[in-house]
Amino acid sequence: MPYPLDRRLAIAPMMDRTDRHYRYFMRLISRHVLLYTEMLTTGAVLHGDRERLLGYSEIEHPLALQLGGSDPGQLAACARIAADLGYDEVNLNIGCPSDRVQSARFGACLMAEPALVADCIARMREEIKIPVTVKTRTGIDQRDTYGELLEFVRTVSAGGCDTFIIHARKAWLQGLSPRENRDVPPLQYDTVYRLKRDFPGLQIIINGGMTSMEQVRAQLARVDGVMIGRAAYHDPFLLADADAEIFGAPMTAPDRAGVLDEFIHYAGTNIEQGVKLKHMARHVLGLYQGHPGARAFRRHISEHAHKPGAGIEVLQRAGELARKVEQHRLVNYRPATVT
Repeated sequence: MPYPLDRRLAIAPMMDRTDRHYRYFMRLISRHVLLYTEMLTTGAVLHGDRERLLGYSEIEHPLALQLGGSDPGQLAACARIAADLGYDEVNLNIGCPSDRVQSARFGACLMAEPALVADCIARMREEIKIPVTVKTRTGIDQRDTYGELLEFVRTVSAGGCDTFIIHARKAWLQGLSPRENRDVPPLQYDTVYRLKRDFPGLQIIINGGMTSMEQVRAQLARVDGVMIGRAAYHDPFLLADADAEIFGAPMTAPDRAGVLDEFIHYAGTNIEQGVKLKHMARHVLGLYQGHPGARAFRRHISEHAHKPGAGIEVLQRAGELARKVEQHRLVNYRPATVT
């Protein structure tokens, strides 16, 4: 049974970041934020190790699978696999600008082929009942007018897509690296707002540049949802108040020590099953970001998690170091004297 989807706030799919360990970690911070997998190609889903690529913990719901591909039949087959495995949404990547993705004819380059994208969506929709969505850009290269974006959305929505996640930047397929494409093209929030005005019946989710809950709330006055990427990875506790502030859930924000303790239990179970600590610990480096003890916490994990035989004691010690710094700050705190 698919979980009900509330797209007011989501964490973006990020290559080499939003794996099952990171998603479990984020679920300890927010129960309601929509989570996405890394982008998985149709070839990987159809022919790869499905448990390694597609396995997840039940706590991760609501959870969407992001696919990369351009063959309607293969995408339909992958969508069926996702639905059978219990994913709550399938998302098609029309935003990645990397050379490897372009050479395989998927990602952002498909903005130039809206009819093909519409066919892909239609075939997936025929195969499954869970939502099929698209994550895209405002344009590519010289195909970056509002009229071209309008036509893309109109064509793809006719194929059965009613939710578009718009990274509010164009992509340069030539001349910029994927990393540069995340920052160099200017943000175009007004373009996304205009799209929502022109398509009031569609769900329009905005992505790009958001780093605070204040920004999220401001965006929700203009669009249907917000997707946060790197900010949520580098400062995961940014979302500690999201359940109450964004989703109206009657719950108290978690505390860092409690989140770490739960993740340590999770890590211990996975280590017993053969998972190396370094593959899990890297995701929690930002837990104390902007908080006393952050540097000591990161340093200890960075220096010890990769060592052979490293276990949960690395995370336990990192937590102790962070708390020691915090306690030292409190003991030595002297309020300013008013004169």
